[in-house]
This record gives sequence, C-alpha cells and structure tokens, in this order.
Amino acid sequence: TPEEDSGGRSGTPTAVDRLPALLLALAVGGLIAFQPPANALLAKHVSALGAAFVSLAVSLAIVTVLLVASGSAGELGGIGEIRPIHLIGGLGGAAVVAGTIYAVGPLGAAGLTATLVATQLAVSLVIDRFGLLGVEQAGVTITRVLGVGLLIAGMALVLHR
Repeated sequence: TPEEDSGGRSGTPTAVDRLPALLLALAVGGLIAFQPPANALLAKHVSALGAAFVSLAVSLAIVTVLLVASGSAGELGGIGEIRPIHLIGGLGGAAVVAGTIYAVGPLGAAGLTATLVATQLAVSLVIDRFGLLGVEQAGVTITRVLGVGLLIAGMALVLHR
C-alpha cells in the first residue's frame, strides 16, 4: 500500500514530531563526517574494498543487535516481498562507503561532505517533486531551488583550495 511504501507515515508531521528527527539527523550528520576519513585510514591496513567491507560488516552487526534488541526481528517475515526498488538504500550505502574512501583523499573531508550534501539535496528535490519511492510529493519552489543553488555555491567554495 502507499502508506506502507512511505514507512507507515500519514498526514503532515508537526513541529514537535520534527524536532527529534532534526536532532537525530544532526547527530548522524556529525558522525557521518568521520566515516570517510576513518575508512580511508582503515584502508591503509586492509585495502579500500577491505575497509568498505569492514565498515559495512560493523554496520550490519550494529543493526542486527538493534533489530533483535528492539524485538523487531519477526518483522523480517515480509522479506519475501522485497522488490529490486527496495534495494536502492543498500546500493546507496555501499556506494557511499566504498566511494568516499577513494574521494576523501583528493577532496578532503569538508570538500567530500559538501559535494555529497549538495548532490543529495539536488536529487532529493527531484524525489520530492515526483513523489518517488513513496515520499510525499512537494513542489519545487524558488526558495527550494535557491537553497540547492546556495549549497552548490558553498560546495564550490569549500572545494576551492
């Protein structure tokens, strides 16, 4: 159902609903800044793909513990209904982990992060516009386009050495 494809959300989130999500996103964003340099450092010992493997294995172990500890393991019963489109998240995760190991050296942590964020926002605007992957449709406004433009400008400034 469309509600299931959207993660079970219905209606518009309130400011109160959004605050915990914003705080979580800020914390995760800060942690993600450490990921490429840490993986590149690890790659010096186990190769780039080896570092990607170790990083993803640690992620898998943590998510497995969270899944079991939360009592949600039984919800994997629907795994037989997975379609290829559902695997995009895993593909993106592997691409981020493996690709950033190579890109962090030439771009630096700040340049890499600026590039990832600007690209994510630009593509996310398209996802919102067309309601792709169960996301609620949102219009493309001049304010949103200006926000993307400013991030792209910021990316260019951060990449300038």
